[in-house]
Amino acid sequence: MKYSFVLIFSLLFFFTVDAQQKELTLKDAVIEQYGKFYPEQIQGFQWVPGTTSYTYLDDGTTLKKSFAESKKEIEQLSIAEVNQTLGTVLKRFSGMTWKNSEAFYLVDNNSYYLYNYNEKKGALVSKINDAAENSTLQNETGNVAYTIDNNLYIQKSDGTTVAVTNNFDKNIVSGQAIARSEFGITNGIFWSSNGNLLAFYQKDETDVADYPLLNIIPTPGELNSIKYPMAGQKSERPKVGIYNLATGQSVFISPTGNVDDYLTNLSWTPNEKNVVIAELNRDQNHMKLQLFDASTGKLVRTILEEKNDKWTEPEHPAYFYSDSSEDFIWMSEKDGFMNLYLCNTSKGFAKQLTVNKWVAEEIVGNNAKGTEVYFTGTGESPLDTKLYSVNISNGKQICITETSGTHNASISSDGKYIFDQYSNHETPNVAQLLDNKGKTIQTFVKVDNPMADYRIGTTEIGKLKSHDGFDLYTRLIKPSNFDPNKKYPVLVYVYGGPHAQLITNSWNDGASLWMKWMAEQGYLVFTLDGRGSANRGFAFESVIHRQVGTEELKDQLVGVEYLKSLSYVDAGRLAIHGWSFGGFMTVSMMLRDPGVFTTGVAGGPVTDWKYYEVMYGERYMDTPQQNPEGYETSSLLNKTQNLTGKLLTIHGSIDPVVVMQHDLSLIKSFVDNEKQMDFFVYPMHEHNVRGKDRVHLMTKVLNYVIENNK
Repeated sequence: MKYSFVLIFSLLFFFTVDAQQKELTLKDAVIEQYGKFYPEQIQGFQWVPGTTSYTYLDDGTTLKKSFAESKKEIEQLSIAEVNQTLGTVLKRFSGMTWKNSEAFYLVDNNSYYLYNYNEKKGALVSKINDAAENSTLQNETGNVAYTIDNNLYIQKSDGTTVAVTNNFDKNIVSGQAIARSEFGITNGIFWSSNGNLLAFYQKDETDVADYPLLNIIPTPGELNSIKYPMAGQKSERPKVGIYNLATGQSVFISPTGNVDDYLTNLSWTPNEKNVVIAELNRDQNHMKLQLFDASTGKLVRTILEEKNDKWTEPEHPAYFYSDSSEDFIWMSEKDGFMNLYLCNTSKGFAKQLTVNKWVAEEIVGNNAKGTEVYFTGTGESPLDTKLYSVNISNGKQICITETSGTHNASISSDGKYIFDQYSNHETPNVAQLLDNKGKTIQTFVKVDNPMADYRIGTTEIGKLKSHDGFDLYTRLIKPSNFDPNKKYPVLVYVYGGPHAQLITNSWNDGASLWMKWMAEQGYLVFTLDGRGSANRGFAFESVIHRQVGTEELKDQLVGVEYLKSLSYVDAGRLAIHGWSFGGFMTVSMMLRDPGVFTTGVAGGPVTDWKYYEVMYGERYMDTPQQNPEGYETSSLLNKTQNLTGKLLTIHGSIDPVVVMQHDLSLIKSFVDNEKQMDFFVYPMHEHNVRGKDRVHLMTKVLNYVIENNK
């Protein structure tokens, strides 16, 4: 009787606990990762210029303002109050940017408003053309530069419109990002500090090949051509234009070397007299940091040069930390890791500021006196992102955010206070206010696990050794009912290429929630960041040079051997999935090491690097003419006869990044070799499948794995 009571009680307890645990659906895992499952954040935090006050948004509809010294919220402003003043129907504080200590801009449907917070007054500053793209506001003047098609315009705050360029030749494109957004380039419009001058990128694509993409929307369908420079072929010719608003005239800067060299990482000097541009040869192994005269476009001097037998890749513009100084900070990995260097526009290189054997990521601010610069970097663990300060005079470095994790920091204009928002393996999110020594002044939020009510497995972060001694970080996701006495199939998720890091010390450890759904289906989901991936230094990344896919595969096989060593892994049921470079890696593993994986699903895969773009491809592989052996070895088109397992490739029909020629050429090779494989197209999607259709994609991917990895 006693035994029965205990058994009944135990069963009741089990069912009660189990009933409290919700089951994660794949749809929710895909759609809601950054929705209801995303940890609470402080949204829209901004320091008010010239003050120690700050603002942030509550649900996007209420602006809250406080002061660093007060430690408490004291004021708030609703969007309804703003609408009443402006005569608008704004739904939220969209595009909000503080102009000065009193007023901020709002942007809605190409309309720019200025609202005075102190006086509770505001007005429409400008309304730009509905067809405008790449809109860029000049904070001081309220002028807005923008593009329509291939030309650049300025909408002045007085209501007049200026055509900065007027090129009828569609091959001449102004005001847009160039070099296919490589080298840290994200835009093509650069206002000077006071708004008297406007620098802009211009590219001549006359010699660049047209690439056809099929638009199936009209009847009949039609071809839309994009400009796509493939490795070893003719590329765009860049220029930088500088438009003078007073004279209405432009001057142009061209590369001092070959016409198809790169002009990257543009920045203005504080006095508006010069622009600093990193000029890089097409071979991407010789960089010159150049100072140009903004009034004539002529070269003033070369500030510094960098050369490397593999590649040099400038990723950050010059950072001027004083309004009146010629001194600036340059970021370079010439000593093997990204570090900070003090330079001068007249004298050139001055000294190395940081000598870390880890990666500096980004400069985020400086103090009012210009004696200290704040930057983020990995620190000793490449999985972290922390905030540091360095003294410009003596190079003394301080770690401000000691807590291990991924920190996102913002510095007050006087450099005395820091807003820090971070997460790590155990912590969903903490938002806090710090002083410049790292002492916590106020904690805004420290949130609980938003998925606490769901049945979710565990994630383990590990470390293996490559065949030549490098640390390789791993992530292993197990189901909630994991039993070490059982045998589990494994899905390996891979990227493996430059500028990506899949495993981080952050909430969810860098994993997508679909991986945790997959674990609940009775799988282990494994990831390894191998050589070539980001935040590990030049030696770790550059080993791939001229042989993309070779060392990366060796590292993935280290992961495979580790998995096979685990008693609870079914070594005969390994599957692999990846997208883009990860798609290339997936097909490479299936063809270069056949039999390791039973099943592969490759999205948007590069299949032959001769079909990929000049800017990225030639950095890592040189040209097909310079490196025919490397291109032959990395090509997947000559290896399709090796396929032994099940392979599905997926492509967006209008992919402008990894064009469809990659997949179609691969399929033709499979057909030629009488090998069966599977192929699926997402019509009118680009390089990735986004929106609601992503649920369809992940269902397709994971069902294929489950059905074939048996």
